Amino acid sequence: MPLKPLARAKSRLAAAVGDEFRPRLALAFALDTVAAALECPAVRNVAVVTDDPLAGAELAALGARIVSDSPGAGLNAALAHGAYRMRSRHPALPVAALNADLPALRPAELGRVLAAAAAFPRAFLADSAGIGTTFLSAVPGTDLNPVFGGPSRAAHSASGAAEILLDGVDSVRRDVDTGADLRAALSLGVGPATAALRGALDPVDPVRGH
Repeated sequence: MPLKPLARAKSRLAAAVGDEFRPRLALAFALDTVAAALECPAVRNVAVVTDDPLAGAELAALGARIVSDSPGAGLNAALAHGAYRMRSRHPALPVAALNADLPALRPAELGRVLAAAAAFPRAFLADSAGIGTTFLSAVPGTDLNPVFGGPSRAAHSASGAAEILLDGVDSVRRDVDTGADLRAALSLGVGPATAALRGALDPVDPVRGH
C-alpha cells in the first residue's frame, strides 16, 4: 500500500472536510485498510510504503511492515519498490498493490478478489467509478508493473493485466478522494478508525466538495 506524507494526502477532500481535518482522515483510512487486510486469511503480510513518521508508527503497531519510499519518484515507483522489497523476503508468494484509502474494506470481500486474481498472471480491480484502479496483483515471477493514477483501469488493461469482474466486492472498489466518495464509504460502513471521526464529520457534511 502506498501512503503519501499525511500533510499532502487526500488533498481533494479538503473542500469537504477542511484542510486541518484532512490528514487525520487520511491516517484513519489507512489504519482501517491495513487492519482489514491483515484480517483477511489470504493475506500473509502487509507492507506500507510511506515516509510519514506518525503513519509509519501507527501502522507498524497494527502489524504492517513499513517500507521507506526511497525512490521518491511518485506512486508507481513507490509500489514497484514495495513489491520488490516484499519479494526479496517472500519470492514464492504473489504480490498485490492495494489503495490505502479503502476505509470500508471487508476482509471477506478482499479474499474473494484475491482468489479471483490467482487465475491470472496479473489482474486488477476497477474502482467504483469504473475509471481508476484499487487493486493490482501479480503471480511469482511476473512484474507487478503498476500504472496507477488517472484512468488507470484502461492503462492496466492495456498493459496486459486481466480485469477482475466480480459483484459484491463494493468495499474493495470504494476508494475515497472526494466528499461524495466519503459519503458513499460511510454508507457502506467504515472501520473503527474512520468511525471514531464520524462525530466530527457529521456537522461538516461530507457531500460538499466533488
